[in-house]
Amino acid sequence: MLLGILKDTYPGERRVALVPASLPPLTKAGFTFLIEPGAGISAGHADAAYLEKGAQVASSRADVFAKADLLVQVRALGADPNGAAADLPMFRQGQTLVATCDPLSNPEPARRFASSGGNAFALELAPRITRAQSMDVLSSMATLAGYKAALLAATNLPKIFPMMMTAAGTVTAARALVIGAGVAGLQAIATCRKLGAVVSGYDVRAAVKEQVMSLGAKFVELELETQTAEGKGGYAAAQDETFLRRQRELMARVVADSDVVITTAAIPGKRSPVIVTADMVRGMAAGSVIVDLAAERGGNCELSRPDETVIENGVTILAPTNLPATVPMHASQLFGRNVANFLLLLVKDGKVRLDGEDEILRETLLVREGELAHPSIGGASNAPTGATGAAAAATAATSAASAATATTATSAAPAAR
Repeated sequence: MLLGILKDTYPGERRVALVPASLPPLTKAGFTFLIEPGAGISAGHADAAYLEKGAQVASSRADVFAKADLLVQVRALGADPNGAAADLPMFRQGQTLVATCDPLSNPEPARRFASSGGNAFALELAPRITRAQSMDVLSSMATLAGYKAALLAATNLPKIFPMMMTAAGTVTAARALVIGAGVAGLQAIATCRKLGAVVSGYDVRAAVKEQVMSLGAKFVELELETQTAEGKGGYAAAQDETFLRRQRELMARVVADSDVVITTAAIPGKRSPVIVTADMVRGMAAGSVIVDLAAERGGNCELSRPDETVIENGVTILAPTNLPATVPMHASQLFGRNVANFLLLLVKDGKVRLDGEDEILRETLLVREGELAHPSIGGASNAPTGATGAAAAATAATSAASAATATTATSAAPAAR
């Protein structure tokens, strides 16, 4: 099986789908490798490093498409629509693509891809089961996003995070509020604590209180009747507008007392819920900082603008949309391990498995031999023979929930694992 490693073309994307250290286990499984020139440079991996692990360097991107049986990259199809349009003419029948594809928010590129006669797997749709944890790219990237969010807040805050007692007097610690206690939120809490801030965490699911407190943070409890609302699989249940309005009223006081607010609630395929309103921002002290990790889908802060810095009433609002790409070396290392584990499951005896018997492969398969295969993009269920329509619907729902694990959740979004 010749595996092609493509260079990502999405603006600002510096990660690579497989790093040199990811190749040896795949080599033992029978893979050979063809890498696009310079694919790993932005992540700190020169072509020579891939050559040392037995890969070949192609003459061009088109050469990779022409020769490889299976292609991997970080962002493809709906996650990089312009790049997908440029690459589409190079795909051939029977070729397989493995990447993050964002089919829930932007399914059209996947539908167009079907015309190539190829196969496509969306890594972010991996089900939330124990066996899939080693392939969970969203949780891996969410960990890095939470870490970087805390660093961004510390860098932009005109105060230091820790308390210091000096001959010139005592400096009080900064107060940080993290909204959402999933993977990104918990990592943001842990990092803020390590930097010395006094940290509070909020999540609509009372069940995560112990996790927040175990990191040395205070768990914020609002007087809401559905505070313990929890959906299937440990996800936070979606709430109605009455709940959200009451939540915002109570949250305003907590936000006003914070020097830093990090928000992490995102819903796959939908606009992120507004949790921090413009009035809340205006109630914060000048110099305060908000880091909105849900900016790519509209943002949890009403005033956020994706990849821009907004200053409102002295409050700095940061809305990064791809923080893992700002630490591409370790992000690629983690992503590559996830991808390698997925590939070892996907390919058996030199052939890509499209039988639908394996739950992980079934729920990540978008396009099969030129036909739409996933209910989320209008395809037929690719479940094993005999599956009912209800089972197909359940597959789509599970996949949608799994996609939310890139970020954490509050009242309206599934929680990260």
